[in-house]
Amino acid sequence: MLILKFIYLFLSIFVLVKSADYFTESAEKIGLYFKLPPFVVGITIVSIGTSLPELVTSVFAMLDKESSIVAGNVIGSNIANIFLVLGVSAIISKGLFTEHDIMKVDLPILAASAFFMFMASQDGIFDFKEGILSIIGLIVYMIYASKSKKMNFDNIMIEKLELKTPIILILSIIFVNLSAKYTIINVIEISKALSIATSAIAASVVAFGTSLPELMVSINAAKKGNLEMSIGNVIGSNIFNTFGIAGVASLVGNITIDEKTLSLSFPVMISATLLIVFALQNKAMSKWVGYIFVLFYVMYIMELFI
Repeated sequence: MLILKFIYLFLSIFVLVKSADYFTESAEKIGLYFKLPPFVVGITIVSIGTSLPELVTSVFAMLDKESSIVAGNVIGSNIANIFLVLGVSAIISKGLFTEHDIMKVDLPILAASAFFMFMASQDGIFDFKEGILSIIGLIVYMIYASKSKKMNFDNIMIEKLELKTPIILILSIIFVNLSAKYTIINVIEISKALSIATSAIAASVVAFGTSLPELMVSINAAKKGNLEMSIGNVIGSNIFNTFGIAGVASLVGNITIDEKTLSLSFPVMISATLLIVFALQNKAMSKWVGYIFVLFYVMYIMELFI
């Protein structure tokens, strides 16, 4: 029954919002305990945790011989992360700012990961060899991120890390991903019941659903003034998507990219990546840019269904 599916959808979103709140709090505490800057927490703990829905969805799609869903999911999620997640975060917080020198390594690697997947997919296939190179790229970036300069905590009292904090972190990751999974299931079932074209589901419904953890976590971080975690979450998630998820999925089998993805989604992802590099070159992003980003996302979704 359609009404029942809507009820399940709202329940799954509610659980997603609450679990994302707990996830943000516990991640901040763990990052503070290990003297990691909020940006580093965002591009490591938070970005990997919130990217798990994309990873799980992509692996199952490969096992079900639906490899075209992977490209749509990864590219659509990257577009949603930049235009929607970062845009909404900028609007809510009335602008984003980071003290981390993102122009030195983070943004160039973000751009490189997007261009790498774009060039590797021009033949319509993202294969095993390209996947191996992607995973190597992710490992290199994670090593750099983990060795980033620690914050100066000389004048800050570091609280003892309670056992419940990592337990809450793990449980919240589980609930974030479970609730995201059921959100996706219900959205897809509702879409099919309403006769929405299935060709646009991977890059819109599935991509939006798997980006919900990033959206909820970034919104919560922005509300609490932790703007660096919002920015780090998006940058880290996009790098993890293109290098990690596409890389791991290609180990299961070749990823096929359809014409719609090559002609529309890839150019939009490249444009979104270049725009975020330009918008954050001064380590700041105004809320007005956030409004424009959200508008771009709406336009992209409209183009998918035309």
